[in-house]
Amino acid sequence: MPDLPLVDLIGRWLTLGGPVVAILGAMSIVALAILLLKLYQFWTLGVSLPPEIGRAAALVQAGRGREALPLARSAGGIGVEITALALDMRTADGEAARETAFRLAADHLAALRSHFRTLELIGALAPLLGLFGTVLGMIEAFKQLEAAGAQVNPSVLSGGIWEALLTTAVGLAVAIPTVAVLNLLEQRVDRFAHELESLISRLFVTFTSSYGDAPSSELEGAADPHARFRPASGAGV
Repeated sequence: MPDLPLVDLIGRWLTLGGPVVAILGAMSIVALAILLLKLYQFWTLGVSLPPEIGRAAALVQAGRGREALPLARSAGGIGVEITALALDMRTADGEAARETAFRLAADHLAALRSHFRTLELIGALAPLLGLFGTVLGMIEAFKQLEAAGAQVNPSVLSGGIWEALLTTAVGLAVAIPTVAVLNLLEQRVDRFAHELESLISRLFVTFTSSYGDAPSSELEGAADPHARFRPASGAGV
């Protein structure tokens, strides 16, 4: 294929690949839009706890709660709310404070996981659509071969085959980066969920042991300590 400007090349692919390539192109645009949205969301909401939050938790454990909250506020983010809830356990119901902390963390993580299912669907369907387009193209190529009879031109047949294979290539080109990016995003959110679980455990177990609030069995000894932060089936669409 001669060198063509990008717009002309995309136009030719759409012409050769037909509606399947058009659908794959639309899916790639959706995947790119979600990726840009997630990057902005991760930057604004935060997917890690600043070092100040860790130092604030250490101050709380050392019984220096008055110093901890200003330090946490200097960092901002969800860690401030969780730290403030832990400090409120001195006067508030400890069980309710723990539940509120878990709910805040779960809501934050649910927002970060939004649209993951859409990326997962694109990553799964793109290669299948590409294969479907290739099968349709091969059917058309062999129909032309049958119509030509004994006057078969090998160049016409080979041209029809590579045009059919084009849809598979486009499908894989959409699916591979989508699946790779989705896995990176999921790993980052899972790591952040572990950080939040660790922060809640450090803060609330400290006050539970100090002030005799409700048992902390939901934080200690659970078979799956991160079950609260795992998305439910069908979540994150």
